[in-house]
Amino acid sequence: MKTSLIVLMTVALSIQTTHVFADNTNGKNLYVQRCAVCHGPDIKGTGPLAHKSNPPTPDLTTPAFKKRLNDYPGVIVSSIILRPNGDLIPKTLRENGVKIPPHAWSVSDFRDLNQYMNDVISKKQH
Repeated sequence: MKTSLIVLMTVALSIQTTHVFADNTNGKNLYVQRCAVCHGPDIKGTGPLAHKSNPPTPDLTTPAFKKRLNDYPGVIVSSIILRPNGDLIPKTLRENGVKIPPHAWSVSDFRDLNQYMNDVISKKQH
């Protein structure tokens, strides 16, 4: 658990200090390939597997989630991807026969995905 926390803190600091270098194309590609199956293209929890997990996939465009994303840059995204607290995503994919190939996540990937999601959420709230 300590190792996961150290990794999350390192990722958060790296994302926070380098967000101006985010690659939105990479962030979008990662989201579409790895997240949209549950969160949907609109990030509102409307993907085909959104209601197949327990709890159901949340709407990430809410003001509360945007605040968490801004207050803890990188922590939310990396903690979900690295899953130090459970097996919900792999279990949901497995139970529904969805195979997403493994990915060697980099700090840049976390940063890009975090920024892409922030951009999409900001556009939805205007």
